[in-house]
Amino acid sequence: MDCDDLLRQLNEYVDGNLAAGVCDEFRAHLRDCNPCQVVVDNVRNTIRLYSDGKEIPLPEACRLKIHDLLKARFQARFAK
Repeated sequence: MDCDDLLRQLNEYVDGNLAAGVCDEFRAHLRDCNPCQVVVDNVRNTIRLYSDGKEIPLPEACRLKIHDLLKARFQARFAK
């Protein structure tokens, strides 16, 4: 297994939906590939962070900035 193979099957691996033999290949690759270890760890941590059910409030200034940026992009793309 190489990095591209791992990335193509990453979601299935993290979700536990791969055959045992493929999981063994993942683990073998991860033992020797730090960049892939980082990717898998980040995906798992992101899932853990968002699956706890807690809503994280967005600061008002940040919310407004995102809103303004999205509005500007929408208008630039669709307003004619």
